[in-house]
Formats: sequence, structure tokens, C-alpha cells
Amino acid sequence: MDNRAEVSAFLKSRRDKITPEQAGVPVYGQRRVPGLRRGEVAMLAGVSVEYYTRLERGNLGGVSDSVLDALAQALRLDETEREHLYDLARAANASPARVRRRPKKTTVRPSVLRIVEGLHDQPAYVRNNRMDILAANPLARALHCQAFEHEPVNPCRFVFLDPRAPLFYRDWERVARDGVGVLRVEVAKNPYDRELHNLIGELSTRSDAFRTLWGAHDVHVYTEGTKRFRHPVVGDLELVHESLDLPGDAGLSITVYNADPGTPAADALQLLASWAATRNQAGAAARSDTEH
Repeated sequence: MDNRAEVSAFLKSRRDKITPEQAGVPVYGQRRVPGLRRGEVAMLAGVSVEYYTRLERGNLGGVSDSVLDALAQALRLDETEREHLYDLARAANASPARVRRRPKKTTVRPSVLRIVEGLHDQPAYVRNNRMDILAANPLARALHCQAFEHEPVNPCRFVFLDPRAPLFYRDWERVARDGVGVLRVEVAKNPYDRELHNLIGELSTRSDAFRTLWGAHDVHVYTEGTKRFRHPVVGDLELVHESLDLPGDAGLSITVYNADPGTPAADALQLLASWAATRNQAGAAARSDTEH
């Protein structure tokens, strides 16, 4: 899979976002482009117009780190965007035999499962690079109970395809934008991941909102932040989340939500834990009756 179209669209989208005033470029006459011209980016990056034109046409073959750094500086890329540019360059310069290898089936190690299950008072789950939730503790299942009605459990599918999502996520627009940004980063890292491309194709076909955000070519990585929920059982709660990559498990990360003690969110989590326990007991009783 050639990533030239991806490279071209990303560079052009970043160029369009920078005004001449922001870049310190003199403005003469009427301009036909929303941001910088190609020649202006080339000047700022210290390369020829012909060479930058080649890059923006998607050809990153053989490009040096120094040129990538100069380009990132000229386009005022943030750290996530800079790393995304490097990922695109690595994919463009990788041998087909390496990038087209069949991806390993991702499984969650028992020790990681024990960590997730051991967090009784904090929602926690493990996800892969496609945002599929592979393991979750009861409190995470209770928090995302609507998303867990679908298989495979994927927050991005829930955000864009379930009509309840805009009510559940009180900052739905930000959550949607960030989710698309995460998938955009993963496409650059794993250009031959068929399941990832299938997910993007499905969302692009079924959701106008996803298709619009995907066309913006913005990138995002999950590390930490705050999310505001409107849960169907416990109501409004605001939780802090931390996401950490799992060493030795390529593409897997663990996400944990928590609330400061004594806050309304902490009280809501306790109520949610009680509701989850009651629901699990009812489910176990129903299964027992069925077996007998």
C-alpha cells in the first residue's frame, strides 16, 4: 500500500493552516491559497521549491532526518505531528517484506489481566492500536456499558455509530476528534494493517462526521486527560484518565480512570461499582438457572 496520498494530504493540510503572518513571511498582492505557498515552505525549510514539491507530492523516499526536522520546523508541527511525519517517512522507506508481514494476533498477558482486574475502584481496560478493548475490569464495563453492547467493543465505533454517544460523552466533539487523530497516527505506523483500514473504511462509509474529521488529517495520541460522562445510571461524572503503552506488547496500552477522593465523581464511581456488582450477581444467577 503506497502512502504517498497520505503524505501529500498531511503536508498540504499543515501548510494550509499556517498564515504568512504566523510564519513571518512578507505578503505581496492577492493570495489564492489559505496558508503558505509551496515556495514559502521551501524557503523556510532551506530546500529548493522543486524538492519540496516532490515531498508534498508524497515522495519521502530517501529523505534525511535533517530535512524532516527542517520541514517540521517550517510547518510548525507539534510533537505529535512531528512524530507522525517521521512515521510516514519510515513507512515510505521501509522494505515491502518488512511492512507487509502478517501482524501478530494480539493477546493480553495473564499478569496484565491480573493488574486490570485488581483495580476494583478504578475503571481500567486494555486496548489495541485499532482501539478495540481486549480486556476490562467490571467497573470499566459498567462505565462503558452501552459500548459493551457491541462486539467487538470499540469506542470509536460507539462514538460515531451509536446515537447515544453524543449524550454519553459531554464533550463529544473533542472525543470524536481525538479518536480520529489516534487512528490517523496508527495508519502511519501500520500502513498494511488490513483490519485497521477496514475499520476506517467502515466508519468513513457510515458516518459523515467521521469522514469530515478524517479529511482534516489531524493527529492525536492518548496519554492523560479528563473526560466528562453522562452515565445512564449514575448521571454526570468527570474522570481523569491515564494511558500507558505496555512494554513488550506492541500496539497494546492500558487506560485507567480515577477521581479525586471526596469529589462527586468519586461518589458516582462508588455508586457505579455497587450497580456493577448487583448486575454481575444477577447475571450469574441467570446463568445458573439456565444451566440447571
